[in-house]
Amino acid sequence: MNPQLLFWIPALLRMIFILLGAGIFWWLFGPVWGLAVALASVITLLVIQLNYLHKLGDWLDNPHSSKLPDGWGSWTNIFSRLYRLRRDDERNQSELTEWLARFRQAMHLLPDGVVIMDDVLFLEWCNPVAEQHLGLTLDKDKGMRVTNLIRHPAFIDYIILGRYEQPLTLSLRDRKLICQIIPFENRRQILVTHDVTENQRIEEMRRDFIANASHELRTPLTVIVGFLEIASSEMDLDAATRSAHLKLMTEQGRRMQGLIEDMLTLSRLESLDYPLRPERVDIHALMEEVADEARALSNGRHTVTVSVDGPDVTGSAEELRSAFGNLASNAVRYTPAGGMIDLCWQDGPDGPRFTAADTGIGIDQVHIARLTERFYRVDKSRSRETQGTGLGLAIVKHVLLRHGGALTIKSEAGKGSKFIVTLPAAAVA
Repeated sequence: MNPQLLFWIPALLRMIFILLGAGIFWWLFGPVWGLAVALASVITLLVIQLNYLHKLGDWLDNPHSSKLPDGWGSWTNIFSRLYRLRRDDERNQSELTEWLARFRQAMHLLPDGVVIMDDVLFLEWCNPVAEQHLGLTLDKDKGMRVTNLIRHPAFIDYIILGRYEQPLTLSLRDRKLICQIIPFENRRQILVTHDVTENQRIEEMRRDFIANASHELRTPLTVIVGFLEIASSEMDLDAATRSAHLKLMTEQGRRMQGLIEDMLTLSRLESLDYPLRPERVDIHALMEEVADEARALSNGRHTVTVSVDGPDVTGSAEELRSAFGNLASNAVRYTPAGGMIDLCWQDGPDGPRFTAADTGIGIDQVHIARLTERFYRVDKSRSRETQGTGLGLAIVKHVLLRHGGALTIKSEAGKGSKFIVTLPAAAVA
């Protein structure tokens, strides 16, 4: 049936009842009583309607489904429909709030910065990553113009030109950022920032690694090829010269072999195909082996002492021997003749630790942060003299990463160095 007809039927019935009542009183008591009854009935009906209108007005000021009043007559249908509409609206609003909370949570977890702006670039919302990238504070900066908050000429030019199809590379707050503005709806824009600082650093390390590895391999190969050319020529060489050439060729060949072995070791340590295989490590035997290697490298030019006062650990004996051996050999290489090298194993408050201390040339503080980079050398002119590959501390770093350990370097130029390896307490066998 037509809803409008359903609305008018109760009203017509009420009017009929009023007229019948008034007619009965008119017939029984005269016209005055008939008109009085009709007027009273109409006034009563009007008061009831006004009362429901007042209740509807109060509810509209605070529209909540649980506060909707009960109706009478046509108001029953009206309030019932309003109740269904409000209940549906509350359910939709609840779902919208839940989706908004999920959206903001997802935006908080994104590794990229997200800034939402209106059509005139006023800040509406940003996630914590954007705050770190751009130096924003949502609570303080909300409602402010983004170009007033990010005062960088390249960024302002990017905004003015409006060529948003191409991203902007921006150096800001010691970070390298890729920024792009994406139009969103009619009156919204999204600024996305992606931090490529680490990627750039890795790419620079890769280029440096290739360049340094090529240089380190080229030097011994040049020596070997040069001597081979001399040997293959018709030039007659005396036995002493030939012996000197063979000695140099052997030294350069071993240097190249050591470099390649260290590069393969690094590759193996970084590969997921070679997981750590823990075993009980006999620390006393390992420390004696490291000390013997250090004494052999020193050839009597240094005093090498070793002390063991700590427990055995669980890990890779081969990898720990490589790490400790690299630290010990570095101490020998960078300590002048007559110096002292102290190798110590002891139990510390944070776990067992290995210390390689020397009285060598020391390291300036500006170099300490980069010592574990591949082929990084404090003094490149000493690389040939020390016969190192430049990969020893990089190997130490990756061995400790696999064992959950940490490397601490304490040094001062001209006053020696101390390299401290700390393994976690859980590594104790």
